[in-house]
Amino acid sequence: MQRKHVTRLIFIVALIILAVVSLYPTFQLGDLQEKESELFSELNAMTGLSQVQLTDALVTGELANLVRKNVSADSQEIALETADNLIELNQKIDKVSAKAIRQGLDLRGGTYLVYETDLPELLQDLAKNPDGRLEEIIQESRQAVESEGVDFFVALEQSFEKRDLAMNRYFGRKGETPDEIIRDLKLEAEDAIDRTLEVLRNRINQFGVSEPSITKQGDRRIEIQLAGIQNIQRAKRLIGQTALLEFRLVKEADMVWSILDDIDRVLRSQRAGKEILDDVETETDTTFEEGEVADESEVSLEELFGDQDTMSEEEDTTVVVDEKTFSEKPFTSLLRRLSGQANYIAVPAKNLNAVQRIIQLPEVQDVIPNDTEFVFGRWPINFNEQEFHKLYLLNKEPELLGKMLTDASVQISGGDASLTAGNPQVQMELNNEGAKIFARVTGMNVGRQLAVVLDGKVASAPNIDEKIPTGSAVIRGSFSMDEAKDLALVLRAGALPAPVYAITENTVGPSLGRDSVQRGQLSAVIGLALVVVFMVIYYRASGLVADFALLLNILFVFAVMAGFHATLTLPGIAGIILTVGMAVDANVLIFERIREELRGGKTVQAALDSGYGRAFTTILDANVTTLITAIVLYSFGTGPIQGFALTLSIGIVASMFTAIVVTRLVFELVLARYKIKTLSI
Repeated sequence: MQRKHVTRLIFIVALIILAVVSLYPTFQLGDLQEKESELFSELNAMTGLSQVQLTDALVTGELANLVRKNVSADSQEIALETADNLIELNQKIDKVSAKAIRQGLDLRGGTYLVYETDLPELLQDLAKNPDGRLEEIIQESRQAVESEGVDFFVALEQSFEKRDLAMNRYFGRKGETPDEIIRDLKLEAEDAIDRTLEVLRNRINQFGVSEPSITKQGDRRIEIQLAGIQNIQRAKRLIGQTALLEFRLVKEADMVWSILDDIDRVLRSQRAGKEILDDVETETDTTFEEGEVADESEVSLEELFGDQDTMSEEEDTTVVVDEKTFSEKPFTSLLRRLSGQANYIAVPAKNLNAVQRIIQLPEVQDVIPNDTEFVFGRWPINFNEQEFHKLYLLNKEPELLGKMLTDASVQISGGDASLTAGNPQVQMELNNEGAKIFARVTGMNVGRQLAVVLDGKVASAPNIDEKIPTGSAVIRGSFSMDEAKDLALVLRAGALPAPVYAITENTVGPSLGRDSVQRGQLSAVIGLALVVVFMVIYYRASGLVADFALLLNILFVFAVMAGFHATLTLPGIAGIILTVGMAVDANVLIFERIREELRGGKTVQAALDSGYGRAFTTILDANVTTLITAIVLYSFGTGPIQGFALTLSIGIVASMFTAIVVTRLVFELVLARYKIKTLSI
């Protein structure tokens, strides 16, 4: 055997070994998923829980608890052992699937969502000095879009004209015409949807979804396909978060109690049916003590608000008050101060709606200073088997904004006396500008609380013990590991420029995926079998060489896809089937040239040399033009079109290698080993 043959043979064998190694996780994944389905079926039989319920519990780490609650004592041990096996297997599948070929939404099933940008909310944010009239105009435009189907901006312009109100009072600059302002607003809306697309892409990429499809539909909608994601609620929570992050100072206790007194005065006046009294002497203390046990009793909303009917019929009609202070301090009697939790006011869950409504009353807003506002905590807390919501009085103006954040990661909080010790927390890092502001704010407000406000809710409000010059901050809260991870990646990806809401949401079941896989596999096998049989019948022994190259070509295509963790979709399968045809087409060209040379009286070796030489240019031209087309398709296409273009591109390169290099090496090895005078072709 000549040295050049040995080198090429070693090279090809090495490629085959690499391909098998690359594809091994894909084959392993199929077996593991089959075992996982069996374990799900066993748990379903023992607990009666659906696979969706079991999958959700598996994702949130609550599988063992859920199984324990839903299984009889006799089979509890076996069920828990099965659950443990499922958890262990799921972890193994996660590791293996990261190296395997992924299946797209049409093959594996998953989540399909269509989101629409909330243009009215975007305009509210863009408006200068928004007021009640603008809110009315935007609401009227929204209703016109929903009922008459007119364009939102047309409806907006008509609403302004109907009121004879200048549009540049809220948008644009002085002297601009309505047409110019509408044009600029449309550009703002287009820019917002493009930025929303990028933010969603960043969030979903960090979520770990395999090659999600995120595309723009029209000028307001975004279509999202998440293959393999069955937990639609978690995906929606992640996608829909606005993630507006602010750092705001908490007001001192003296100011809080003073404002609470003012609110109590307003409510007393309303109950008495009088004008708001300026000064009313009260015999009770101005504050309630930390941990003081309230003498609770239920009162009706009518007693709380007097004759004013401020509640809807659907709401609970009673609240829990402290009977000792209710008559003199009706608002404060709705609140509690829990033992050991002196840094916020606690609102019993039953009183939450009433407290929110009281705070929003115009008369109450008049007694709250313009530079402050009440903000609720992001998560409820449980204390003595009761649920409470935290309430803070904060500066309206933020000291620092989330845009100065450079990184966010999940950590486990330390083992101090905090109620959140051992829970996940989010560690944030600020840029240079943010670090300087953070150092100044913490240095000037030692002893006060600095609230971390996320989407209008207080995530945490730690005390400032000393100046923090490092630009690091922490969000603590009662969230799970998944919630902490989602929060960290939302903060890293940035805030949405405009709110979005889902108008379509579907979960594609695995039954559709299995059906699609079976049809795709069947079409591929039939196509491959027909080509293999044709080549053997038409080109005899040389046809077997071409079939060997064809199988090798398919092996290389899948190996490259596995190596790049590509996603296999139905269009991708179509690209592979097309590649099969193109792969043998190259060998058909070569074999026909060899036949011509043999008919001209050349020896087998000379015919092979001439055949491969003459066919090479034609094969190269045909494949290069197809490859250029595939590259263009991949560059400008989206979703399924990109999948088709990718598999076609890999297939073209692999087919040229196998059809020209591999088959020629096989012929030359045979000629070197045996003295053949005629070629079976």
